[in-house]
Amino acid sequence: MTRLATVAAGALGSLMLAACSNMTATEQRTMTGGAMGAAGGAVLGAIGGNAGLGAAAGAGAGLLGGYLFDAYKETQKQAYQQGVRDGAQHASAAAAPAKKQRARAQATGGSTSGVTGDPASKDQ
Repeated sequence: MTRLATVAAGALGSLMLAACSNMTATEQRTMTGGAMGAAGGAVLGAIGGNAGLGAAAGAGAGLLGGYLFDAYKETQKQAYQQGVRDGAQHASAAAAPAKKQRARAQATGGSTSGVTGDPASKDQ
């Protein structure tokens, strides 16, 4: 009987992992939070005398915690992406005056030394 329970637990674990493959990150984090909460709640509930109630309460708390954690991670990701966009805009805006000065100098046949970003410039 013990061997059958071990095989069944292994099969159930494999099935649970395979079920996560088509889920979004939000769904995965929420489900993981719920599963961890249920496990922790069952242990605490067993100590208190009602494992089922503890598992249910733990699952609810875990689901909420997993969802809130995902919301935090998504906000963090969006802030990072906004910073990357702002940095790219700032870099292109800073490079624009030097490009205009080089183009003007080349059009008039003048020297481009002293222009920031020019390979001929000694001041880099």
